[in-house]
Amino acid sequence: MAARELILTAHCADRVGLVAFMSNWVFEKGGNVLHLDQHVDDVSQRFFIRIHWHMGEVDALLPLQFEQEVAKELDLDYRLSFTDTTPRMALFVTRLGHCLWDLLSRYESGELKVDIPLIISNHEKFRGLAERFDIPYHVFEITKENKAEQEAKELQVLADQKVDFIVLARYMQVLSDNFVDQYPNRIINIHHSFLPAFAGAKPYHRAYDRGVKLIGATAHYVTAELDEGPIIEQDTLRVSHRDSIKDLVRTGRDLEKVVLSRAVRLHVNKQVVVYGRRTMVFD
Repeated sequence: MAARELILTAHCADRVGLVAFMSNWVFEKGGNVLHLDQHVDDVSQRFFIRIHWHMGEVDALLPLQFEQEVAKELDLDYRLSFTDTTPRMALFVTRLGHCLWDLLSRYESGELKVDIPLIISNHEKFRGLAERFDIPYHVFEITKENKAEQEAKELQVLADQKVDFIVLARYMQVLSDNFVDQYPNRIINIHHSFLPAFAGAKPYHRAYDRGVKLIGATAHYVTAELDEGPIIEQDTLRVSHRDSIKDLVRTGRDLEKVVLSRAVRLHVNKQVVVYGRRTMVFD
């Protein structure tokens, strides 16, 4: 019955009085709303909300009460979480380490409030880095012939470690539909924003050849459609004819690090609500 804080993210069909209904329920249970943000999508006529509240005492039956008294009444698609529960994040990486280094440094400094029980790769390259941070490092070499078998082993390790979500820190393998289905809206990927115009290998080289004026990065949830998942965060920077290919690569990787870390923080703070192919990202 100790004091705790909770966060609700939810959406349902829009109707009059939804904010009052939910905030009154929190009040009736003895809660104090710390922050509330809501949005109505005029196209879908869908109501989205995020409520963060404090309770002096939390009854163990509170989640069940919410399900019966609020969620069923409103036909609510929701997630109710306690803020003192630390999410467990798995990192996947291949040969490029800039995003991995950045996330590990933010983790070690306490900037990212997560546990990292393991790092998975298809190469040995970053084992020493993982050992430096005292994080178990698992290598699963992937080929066309063994992909299903290796992914099954990865999923078992993730389950054994009770992983809540996955971050692809420049993991250059396409996950199977079966793998993605195990973690819906819980796999975050990062890529340059040249897609689809510069998809594939060496996008910065081809962007240089075309004389681009903007480069950027996009973080999104992974779905069965490659690089088409709901977008969490994006950013861009202007470049010019004075920038070399090395300049574009360096600037692009800097953006990838920042955008990915923002997306991870938004996910961890439960500020993202997914609806279809879109996201609502609350302040």
